[in-house]
Amino acid sequence: MDKTTQLVAQVEHAIATGQPLSVRGNGTKDHLGRTTSGLTCLDLSEHTGIISYQPVELVMTARAGTRLDEIIAHLDEHNQMLPCESPLFGGAATIGGTLASNVSGPARPWGGSIRDLVLGTQLINGQGELLRFGGQVMKNVAGYDVSRLQAGALGTLGVITEVSFKVLPKPETTAYLGLALTAEDAVILMNQLAGTSAPISGACWYVGQLHMRLSGAEAAVTQTMAQWQRDYTMTEENGSHCWRSLREQNLLLGADPLWRFSVRSSAVLPHDADSVIDWCGSQRWLRGEYELEALSLIAQEAGGSVAKWQGGDRQAEVFSQPNAVLKHLQREVKHALDPHGIFNPGRLYGWM
Repeated sequence: MDKTTQLVAQVEHAIATGQPLSVRGNGTKDHLGRTTSGLTCLDLSEHTGIISYQPVELVMTARAGTRLDEIIAHLDEHNQMLPCESPLFGGAATIGGTLASNVSGPARPWGGSIRDLVLGTQLINGQGELLRFGGQVMKNVAGYDVSRLQAGALGTLGVITEVSFKVLPKPETTAYLGLALTAEDAVILMNQLAGTSAPISGACWYVGQLHMRLSGAEAAVTQTMAQWQRDYTMTEENGSHCWRSLREQNLLLGADPLWRFSVRSSAVLPHDADSVIDWCGSQRWLRGEYELEALSLIAQEAGGSVAKWQGGDRQAEVFSQPNAVLKHLQREVKHALDPHGIFNPGRLYGWM
């Protein structure tokens, strides 16, 4: 019996016995979502391997438990990359967990998110059926883009067994520039520069310093560097360590809870001076003891949402609550794909 068949059998047993499952790979995303108890672990850590890779077509298919560092090593051989720059979390992050959590790195505004790169998935649904979704085999008659619905669902909508995704060629060169600025001024300049044709691949602010990353053709990068050094007095910096830490979400160290804001890029937030500002202003990281409700109001005014990303009370709600319409839709989607409620119940919200 192969691993996929074993997983299907485990899901069928869970349905028959009414025993909910904790869908888990290598555990690098255990800090996300609410803490749940009384679940049987459905382990995908050994469901690994690259099934197909077509460098000319820029497409790869891998089993869900395949580690990102293995995928990156294969792509490196052909000078290609996963452009969403998702965190590796010590090398243990998997492609299935990356999709389930929808985590992307500092290149996300320019390279797209993992959700944007997904072409299709193989999935075990809440009725124990092994199905394929996406462009390869099956169109979902229910009207849902099931492959992309998995992004950020934290395993609540099914068991991802395979992922097909796009890759891209690596840029010819990369350069780093910095400039001392306040958080408010950095947000303004980030958005101004993002509106130009400059080959930007990262824009963040941290501890009084704006950091810009350029990636692309050598001529375009060199020309942009010279222009920014002249127009904004930016200085060249060795920014590889900063950008690695930003990718791995560990620039703000400490024992207090870590909060993630997803907001309008031009928004000015009251805690910006203590934050890491990434994605040209669309993503903000904040560490400290705050109330979710209070931060949710701030995020809502800034056109977005907030999540208690790590630490703190994980039995309470950790994500901003959706409005009534979205809440209804989420419940409908959950029921359509997991009618028995066996996949990671309560992981996203206490009511789901």
